[in-house]
Amino acid sequence: MKNNKIIIYQVLPRLFGNNNNHCIHNGDITQNGCGKMSDFTVKAFQEIKKLGTTHIWYTGIIEHASQTDYSRFGIRPDHPAVVKGKAGSPYAIKDYFDVDPDLAEEVPSRMKEFENLVNRTHKNDLKVIIDFVPNHVSREYHSDSQPDGTSALGADDDTTQAFSPYNNFYYIPNTELYAKFDMKAGSTKPYREYPAKATGNDKFDAHPCITDWYETVKVNYGIDYMNGNTCKFNPYPDTWYKMLEILLFWASKGIDGYRCDMVEMVPVEFFEWAIPQVKKQYPEILFIAEIYNPSVYKDYIFRGKFDYLYDKVGLYDTLRNVICGDSPAKSITSCWQNLGGIEKHMVNFLENHDEQRIASDFFAGNPKKAIPGLIVSACMNINPMMIYFGQEFGEPGMDDEGFSGRDGRTTIFDYWSINTIRKWRNNDKFDGKMLTEKQKCLQSLYRQVLNICKDEKAISQGDFFDLMYVNMNGWRFNEDKHYAFLRKFDKELLLIVVNFDEYPANIAINIPSHAFDYLQIPQLETYSAIDLLTDEEEKITFLPYKATETMIKEHSGKILKIKL
Repeated sequence: MKNNKIIIYQVLPRLFGNNNNHCIHNGDITQNGCGKMSDFTVKAFQEIKKLGTTHIWYTGIIEHASQTDYSRFGIRPDHPAVVKGKAGSPYAIKDYFDVDPDLAEEVPSRMKEFENLVNRTHKNDLKVIIDFVPNHVSREYHSDSQPDGTSALGADDDTTQAFSPYNNFYYIPNTELYAKFDMKAGSTKPYREYPAKATGNDKFDAHPCITDWYETVKVNYGIDYMNGNTCKFNPYPDTWYKMLEILLFWASKGIDGYRCDMVEMVPVEFFEWAIPQVKKQYPEILFIAEIYNPSVYKDYIFRGKFDYLYDKVGLYDTLRNVICGDSPAKSITSCWQNLGGIEKHMVNFLENHDEQRIASDFFAGNPKKAIPGLIVSACMNINPMMIYFGQEFGEPGMDDEGFSGRDGRTTIFDYWSINTIRKWRNNDKFDGKMLTEKQKCLQSLYRQVLNICKDEKAISQGDFFDLMYVNMNGWRFNEDKHYAFLRKFDKELLLIVVNFDEYPANIAINIPSHAFDYLQIPQLETYSAIDLLTDEEEKITFLPYKATETMIKEHSGKILKIKL
């Protein structure tokens, strides 16, 4: 797998295995059910691998706040006023050292069941990614599984101080939390917090409102936000040691990577200190950063030691705009140019749990429209590609689940079941009988594209050459709707062309002399090319003074392979 491109399959176990096709709005776990870790069977792994998957990102593994009562198992209940949805957000961590009880067949055995999940994943030649949520925890963070000889977050805080590098949280001393929303939320008694803690989205007062991350509290890494953002990193803050302990704990379970939440809200100095220590013991473990501020990308790669970063505000946003007709295809070029050489460190995607589904009314409304974007995102570099479970079937995400309304996203807050995933699983048969023909065709295309980009060395290891600069104002090339580039490794060359338009196009692509020199391509009048998406052969001209002609269907593309 070492030379293969990384293909990440993000999945919420809570939703993946839930077969209930009659979920009710805002239903609890008894009414709506919940998927389990055990739903990832050998058959499930075999089907997930057919997508070209190398890594599974299991979202929501670590125990988080929930409105489900597990007190009979020694787990402290959460007040519903500070839990978003009946199931709760996977990013409101309640116990950094425990597994979400919702996901276990037998709650007392939940950690063992997770260890079995890791082993099953590995036996099926797949790797495991889980979340690390460093910036914030649930409002009522309480560890029932804290390792012996260690202290839990906040246990030793001096709550009379708004800030101290020895505290794990920030406080509003002598002030009770007075939130601008219902503090009872169905409970007989209101939620109380004294003294109030700062809220996770850097709100340093006692009055979070409904639009804040009100269910979370900010973790203190030694920055005094109330006094000019001064850094108190010497000696290292107490939180650093506790977070390193958490990272090493889960690494010891055999996981292969962390997707780290909102890293730009955590000082890069912490990661610069912590990640090398984790990698010293677990050299192959990956660190992927969710990050949205391009001005600090290089800091988190070169100082923070992250392997990969989200390419959200660059390629994702651009491709979304091109797919929706709001930006020209030529704007894709500026995405890789603006990265300034760090393209191989970026994770490309068109969907994840934060973004709206492609097929939703809020995005493209039709998954076919994103096929050119899929090809570009997957094939333009050697960096990882990620898809979100259900994306390969055109899951629309248009359910009104409960806390998560009809917003074009698949809920992360509610107990729910996903229609396309349920039909695909078909009670673990995975026989496709319940899928529509359009869903089967889309799945087949995703399998083709992702396996091509994983296995073709020209994509997983090769050079990239953007052809747009010589195809502006072309007679038969529309830079607003068409995008073309080359990939090459050794004697294998790929010409990749996509059409974002709703009409087919007979296009002519200019290949500059510089491309022949840079990629060391022999000049021949005619090459035999195979479209890897259809296995159809076509003869193409490949010369610097004569355009290369080919026909591209609407909302489609070609990956033309030429053996030199």
